[in-house]
Amino acid sequence: MKPLFTTLTFLTALVLLSACSTSTTGRKQVMLFSDNELNQMGAASFEDMKKNTPISRDKNVNAFVQCVADAITANVPKSAHNGAWEVVVFDSKQVNAFALPGGKIGVYTGILNVTEDQHQLAAIMGHEVGHVIEHHSNERLSAGKLSNIGMAVTTIAVGASDLENKGLWMAGLGVGVQYGLIMPYSRSHESEADIVGQDLMARSGFNPQASIKLWQNMDKLSNGAAPAEFMSTHPSNQTRIKQLSQHLPTAMTYYKANSNPSCQKPAVIPTPST
Repeated sequence: MKPLFTTLTFLTALVLLSACSTSTTGRKQVMLFSDNELNQMGAASFEDMKKNTPISRDKNVNAFVQCVADAITANVPKSAHNGAWEVVVFDSKQVNAFALPGGKIGVYTGILNVTEDQHQLAAIMGHEVGHVIEHHSNERLSAGKLSNIGMAVTTIAVGASDLENKGLWMAGLGVGVQYGLIMPYSRSHESEADIVGQDLMARSGFNPQASIKLWQNMDKLSNGAAPAEFMSTHPSNQTRIKQLSQHLPTAMTYYKANSNPSCQKPAVIPTPST
């Protein structure tokens, strides 16, 4: 067993070294998938969403979301996506939005009742597109792949030992992977997307101060119901507000250098049935 264990450990280290990259904020990244693979996954997921989730046909709502999206995506680096972006408004009460590799953006009508104006919607959209810019989907898929390799290596090591209650050891390791690696890794992604998104919205002519107001609104909406930060894949609202406030002076320099879009939020957002 020992030679196999050593070989697997060596191969894991080799994969890590060969797949290393650096984000725009200077954070080290491990990415095991090609852009083409991620784009195909993003397109397939988006098509599935469109088949299974009602799509809003309200012209004013779609015009508002498209207006903000056009301003935001015009400033996305070509390295993240070189081409047109597909934007779809989903008719759902979910307070959410997302962006996928391959130039896909989804906005749920539920988020439009939380965002007060074009600037706050741009904060949400900038954040989601920030995940695409920083290749977070690739990192998360890669982390999952590597954690599976690590679990396999550990299974071999534990299987070759004389430890009792091996099932409990493996279960404990699973918890350790979840809270010690995957969740903090996701929190670092969220914090990075917040900062990258704040800069992106500012470069697109939207007031970056709105990103702070947005999370203050989100904090009120959650009413203290969010889980403890160490057990969440997202930073706490207060952490996000603090980080965005600290970065605001930098984002404001970009904002002052750009013209302001004029995307008018409809006075009434139709209430979806689901």
